[in-house]
This record gives sequence, C-alpha cells and structure tokens, in this order.
Amino acid sequence: MAELVVLAVGGPALVQDAGRPGHGAIGVGSSGAADRAAYALGNRLLGNRDGAAALEVTLGGLELEVTSVVWACVTGAPVSLHLDDRVEPTGAVLALRPGQRLRLGTPVSGLRSYLAVRGGVDVPSLLGSRSRDTLAGLGPAPLAVGDRLQIGDAVRGDLLVDAVAPQQYGDQPVLRVVRGPRDDWVADADHLVAQTWRVGGASDRVGLRLEGAPFTCADRGQLPSEGAMRGAIQVPPNGEPVVFGADHPVTGGYPVVGVVVDADTDLLAQLRPGDGLLFRWA
Repeated sequence: MAELVVLAVGGPALVQDAGRPGHGAIGVGSSGAADRAAYALGNRLLGNRDGAAALEVTLGGLELEVTSVVWACVTGAPVSLHLDDRVEPTGAVLALRPGQRLRLGTPVSGLRSYLAVRGGVDVPSLLGSRSRDTLAGLGPAPLAVGDRLQIGDAVRGDLLVDAVAPQQYGDQPVLRVVRGPRDDWVADADHLVAQTWRVGGASDRVGLRLEGAPFTCADRGQLPSEGAMRGAIQVPPNGEPVVFGADHPVTGGYPVVGVVVDADTDLLAQLRPGDGLLFRWA
C-alpha cells in the first residue's frame, strides 16, 4: 500500500476534501477546503474523483517521503517544490518514486497550498467527509512528524495534463458583497465598502478578523442567534468585522451586515495577516 510519510511540518497541514454539508441541524458545519477552486484543480489534474481528500498546507514547510510510486501536484498558493534536490514548479504533475522526498517552501503569494495525490488521501471519514473541522475538532488531526497517510483509489480517469500555470494572488483583492439581513444594526452599512480593511493576526479557518475604522453599532439590544454561512460578515460590539470562513460556526449572535458572494470566498482563504482587501456591493 502506497503511503506518504510526514518528515517535517511548518504551518498547519490538514486533510481536507469537499466537506460534510447537510449536518447543520445537529450543529456540524460543512468545513472542507478553504480554497475550493485550488483544491478541486489538483484533483482534476490527477484524474481523481470529485471529493478526493488532499492536504491543505498553510505557509509551506511540509516535507513528505513516499513508499511507492505516487503521482502528485501542488495547487493554490505557489511554493518552491523540492523533489529531493530538484526544484519543480507549482501546478506540475509529478511522479514521485519510492524513497523520494517532496518539500514545500514558503508561498510567494497567497497562504494555502494544496498537495493532491492520485487516488486521494485515504484516512477514516466522519459523517461522509475526511475534512478536519478546526472549530468543532472533527476529522483527522493536523499532520505531525511520523504520520503515515495511505493513498486511496479515488481515481476517475487518466492523466491528461502535464501542468497548469501557477496561480497568483493580488495584494489587495476586491470582493463582491451583498447586503446582509441585519445591515440596519449598524449606523452606516456603506462603511463596509468605503475603506481598505486589513486582515488581523488572529484570523484562521473559522474567520478573518478585519482591522480598520470600526463600525458604529446601533443600540438595538440583543440579537437572537441565527444561522451562519461562509462569507457572512458579522459585526461584534467592538465594531471590527469578522468574515466567516470554511470552519465557521453554524449559528451566530452578532448582526450580519453583508455576505461575500460565494464565488469570491476562495480569495478569503489566500489572504495573509496584514493583507489589505476591499469590498464592493454586488
């Protein structure tokens, strides 16, 4: 059985797939890859079935050794790839031979890279998914040195493409938003699109904490908890918004002043602390 042996870990490295939607009624969020487009691209390049599990690597640093011939590729945040002593590009389909080591450097742009292998990462599933939910603590634990990951058989077709161009991420993306259901709970909802926000250092897969001139919250009492979704922009009492990410809670009690258009939420996953971003009404 082909395996990936973990030799080194830099930033958080998690097993992720397409998530476990449909369990909100029992308090379980969807989770899944933070950058769904980059994750799905890796599976397509390798001829995997949709939903095959891959590794989500934050800020590089992961090093693996393979025990058998493995086809692999890295998508998302572009990193320097070292296959033993040879440098390979992000976006290329690579053949790893027994005993070879693959190391991911630090991304030149973006935050999260996706290491996919042909057949997918085969770890136990929970509620139909192999994803790690960092808020709920569900799914496989973050990778640690010495872990051995088996490779599955989630293959759909042949390898048809050798490589794609590495993805690049701008320094200050403009994200489309629609007005939220509680935009009247702040003094001026247009404040959301009137300035450049910065990603705070406490941001993670649960949400991005934004820094900037805060909202002025209206004095309307306590809002009952309501359902939450990826891309929802909540405003807590301090006026500094939080944009929900892949591991967001299923409910929230702060007013939602806007919601990032779903097609733009993958960009949130590639923003680093200190990065700027703008919103515009869709």
